[in-house]
Amino acid sequence: MFEYRQVLARMRQGDSDRDIARAGLMGRKKLATIRDAALQHDWLNPARPMPDDAVLAAMFGRNPQLPRTCVSTLEPFRELITQWFNADIQGTTIHSALQRNHGYTGSYSAVRRFLQALSVERGVKATTVLEFAPADAAQIDFGAGPQLIDASGKPVKTWFFVATLCWSRHQYAELVFDQTVATWLACHRRAFNWWGGIPARMIIDNAKCAITRACMYDPEVQRSYAELAEGYGFKIDACPPHDPQKKGIVESGVKYIKKSFLPLRTFRDLPDANHQLHQWVMSEAGNRVHGTTREQPLARFALEKPLLNALPDVPPVLAEWTKVSVHRDCHVQFHKALYSAPCKLVGQTLWLKATDTTVQLFREHELVAVHPRLHRAGARSTVRDHLPPEAQAWQMHDPQWCLAEAKRIGAACHAVVLELFNDQVLVNLRGAQGILRLEAKVGAARLEAACHRAMSFSSPRYRIIKTILDKGLDQLGESAQPELIELGDTYARGGRFCRDLPSMMSH
Repeated sequence: MFEYRQVLARMRQGDSDRDIARAGLMGRKKLATIRDAALQHDWLNPARPMPDDAVLAAMFGRNPQLPRTCVSTLEPFRELITQWFNADIQGTTIHSALQRNHGYTGSYSAVRRFLQALSVERGVKATTVLEFAPADAAQIDFGAGPQLIDASGKPVKTWFFVATLCWSRHQYAELVFDQTVATWLACHRRAFNWWGGIPARMIIDNAKCAITRACMYDPEVQRSYAELAEGYGFKIDACPPHDPQKKGIVESGVKYIKKSFLPLRTFRDLPDANHQLHQWVMSEAGNRVHGTTREQPLARFALEKPLLNALPDVPPVLAEWTKVSVHRDCHVQFHKALYSAPCKLVGQTLWLKATDTTVQLFREHELVAVHPRLHRAGARSTVRDHLPPEAQAWQMHDPQWCLAEAKRIGAACHAVVLELFNDQVLVNLRGAQGILRLEAKVGAARLEAACHRAMSFSSPRYRIIKTILDKGLDQLGESAQPELIELGDTYARGGRFCRDLPSMMSH
């Protein structure tokens, strides 16, 4: 209506439609319509007051109740497009679907204008600026960082961990290689040490390293993160799902780092990048005039720091909790390393608590196993008592144990076991263990006699000794022993089955 009033004012001053159009206010065709209406209502008379905006709007404004003079080619698909628009489907996808499934021949520009009109009809949701008291809260987020070279010389993607105090806007920022639970917890500790205190609550999104089940009303916190919060004395405030505006302070901080710190810099490796980042935070970022507070973050932080909760005298141990299953081999797997659990728990799910030095296994609240932390992939920590009894016997009854037990039983038994272990082809550990187990069934005396008989026949085998015992051949006495032949005399005569040439010719 302001433009209409300007046009009427110039018409009252005697300007022609050509002069007004040359100023760029309106076209000559529309100016002619306004001049005709002004002459009818005597608005060009300088002695009369100018009409109100309401009168001008009623005269020249478009009536929304009247049909549009220009109808979009997408009107037949309004209901369908509205459904897609409410489902947040992008315009190019809608245009392709209309062409593919409904024979639409219009351009994408028509779709874009139609979606803009729907957006205006739906309106824009109003928001509220969140206010924070000093030391009340900090917001945390991850952002994509640059590619860096790892220890093996390969380029690896990195992430910005950014924690921003909501009142002072002072930041802690760090580049990391992953977003695991261990990294998440360690970054929190370094942020608290950077600030020299702890805010009352930490506002986070629903990353898996912090929230295991996202929900607006009842989120489920990762057990490791809950233990850290309890140890440091802060509360966890998870944003509703799909609502990043609730932590807009740190979202802006991540963008600021990407646009102001990252461009035109080179980094040798991760420590060099973090060194430059920390210097930048304490110099440029901390001393700039913040766009919202209109003060320097470090100057405000000097007032906020005394209000932060004090750091604990003994920092809590950073522990990673996770659920693991006990496999058939009586081991669980954590970070590609294996840890044993009692064999009776095979198939069950346990809680695993891992620190930098130890790994503990819990069945509910009962501690069932403790291991040293292994950091090499494929490493294995096994407690012998966790294995089944037969496996324990196999591991405990090694060759040295078998020889000692056989010597205790008798010389013949010791000779049989020693003969078994001297075999150049077979590993006869189970055979030796089986022979020694026969003592519990028949006694040491009978076993020693059976071994003596087996050695007499040069057959030191488990099957032979067991057969001797089953048939009672060990109880036949010395008279039943086979005749022993002096091999030296036999071979001196040319062999046991050899004859000389004259004896063969006589036959």
